[in-house]
Amino acid sequence: MSPVLPSLALLFNALVWGVSWWPFRQLEARGLHPLWATAFVFIFSLACLMVLRPGAWRGFKGRPLLWMLLLATGATNVGFNWAVTTGDVVRVVLLFYVMPAWSVLLAWLLLGERPTAASLLRVVLALAGVAIVLKSPGADWPVPSSASDWLALGGGFSFALTNVMLRKLRDAPTDARVLSMFAGGTLIATLAALFGMSQGFVAQPPAPAAGWVAFVLLLSVGFLASNMALQYGASRLSAHTSSLIMLSEVIFASLSSVMLGASELPSRTLLGGALVVAAALLSALPERKDKNP
Repeated sequence: MSPVLPSLALLFNALVWGVSWWPFRQLEARGLHPLWATAFVFIFSLACLMVLRPGAWRGFKGRPLLWMLLLATGATNVGFNWAVTTGDVVRVVLLFYVMPAWSVLLAWLLLGERPTAASLLRVVLALAGVAIVLKSPGADWPVPSSASDWLALGGGFSFALTNVMLRKLRDAPTDARVLSMFAGGTLIATLAALFGMSQGFVAQPPAPAAGWVAFVLLLSVGFLASNMALQYGASRLSAHTSSLIMLSEVIFASLSSVMLGASELPSRTLLGGALVVAAALLSALPERKDKNP
């Protein structure tokens, strides 16, 4: 089979996630907090899944790790969507894509995969890139300086955990894994939004209005379509090819945010970003195996 269509499907998935910051900001401008926006998007997606696959929940029986996948996916979406709505988009995406470094550590702990010299090099590259991005002028240490920084790093860690759990649950029914991921986005975002309301830092959702409801529906359809594209493309291409193509999300996010004035590209961010992307690229390449004599 030609790899063109699967590759285009993965590019579409990366495009949707790379430009998702814009509709989330439009929703915030209409009074809908990104946590509520995330919750509503996933409620719609979950409802569609349950209509199409009403028996998906049966796959949870005897698989308690699907609940960990649920939590990890929910935390990923809360962290990323909130961060790109409130922070510098390029900075957020770069901090989020430290994910390969976290994957090395989580795969060691949860899958028993001992890190190789190449994987440790990726960790060093990624962390060096993060340090450069975070090192603000006048600051003594390269530490997160805003809530969006912490959300991006936490979201990337959760995304790494999501990927590791998907590998650990590769024998679980596909419908059950998808249900777990959509339910995670719904549950964690809703709970976080309710907690934020109780603490006063998340506003109550505005009354239903065509302006923001239309954006939520369009964003939901976009995420559903991108998930279908991901399932189609990733199942027909090698994992390494898929990872390389999905790195285009960084390009889509960077170009769109700079063009629309939502990001800046100082030299510090460019240098640190180059190291982060290099680490991600190396993680997507197949590692060489020693040949038997």
